[in-house]
Amino acid sequence: MPVRLFAFTCGWLEGSLDLFLAGEQGRIRVPVPSYLIEHPRGRAVFDSGLHPHTQTSPGERLGFLAEIFHVDYAPGEELEARLASVQADPQRIDFLVNSHLHFDHAGGNAQIPNARWVLQKREWDTARDPERAAASGFDAADWDLGHDVLAVDGEYDLFGDGSVVCLPTWGHTPGHQSLRVRLESGDVLLSGDACYLRRSLDELLLPRLVYDADEMRASMRRLRDLRARGARIFFGHDPDFWAAVPQATAIE
Repeated sequence: MPVRLFAFTCGWLEGSLDLFLAGEQGRIRVPVPSYLIEHPRGRAVFDSGLHPHTQTSPGERLGFLAEIFHVDYAPGEELEARLASVQADPQRIDFLVNSHLHFDHAGGNAQIPNARWVLQKREWDTARDPERAAASGFDAADWDLGHDVLAVDGEYDLFGDGSVVCLPTWGHTPGHQSLRVRLESGDVLLSGDACYLRRSLDELLLPRLVYDADEMRASMRRLRDLRARGARIFFGHDPDFWAAVPQATAIE
C-alpha cells in the first residue's frame, strides 16, 4: 500500500495582507489547512486547524486575535468532519504532528485525542515557559490536553522508512517544523507557516511578525532548494494555490 496524502481546508481567516507580506496594503482571505497521511504502518495528521468553538464564539476562544482576524468557519469544516469525509476515525490516528502552536495550527488538537503528539523540542520548551509562550502567541488551551508527547530535535522519521519526515524550519516560531511526504509521484513538502504564500517563497518575503527573521529566511531557502530538486510545496495559507487543491481525495 503506497503512502497517501489528503489535504483539507478547515475554515478561513481574513486579515491584513501586511500580516502575511510585510509592508503590503489591503486585506486577504486565507485557508486554514490540515492534512491526513495514510501509511502502511499507521495514520498521521499534520496540523489540526481551528478549535470548533471559533465557529460560534471566536471572541471567547481567541481573545484579541478575534479583532485581528475575521473567522469564517462553518460546521462541517472542522477536522473531525474532514476526516470523516475520507473514512478516517479521529480516535484512531497514530501521530498528531504540529508545525507549530499557533491557534490556527493547533486549535483542533483536542479532536485527535489518542495520537502521539509530535513537535520540535524548541517549540515544546517555549510552550512550557509561560512568559515565552505568551510572547510567541501560544495558548495552552490548544495543546495542554494530556497527549503522549514526543518532542524531537531536528529531523524525525515518523514511520522509520524515510517516507514521512519532520523537517525543522525554524523562524516563524522558535521550533517550527514542516513535513516531507514521499508519494509515488514524488516528494510533497507541507510547509506550515514556514512559507505563507507562493510569493513568500518566490521573493523571500517575510510576514510582519516573525520570531527570528534570519532563521525564517534560511528555512525558506531550504524550501527553495527542495523545490528546485523536484518537491511540490504546499504553501501554508495561499488562497490561489489552495483553490486547486482537491478535497476529500488523495493527492496524486
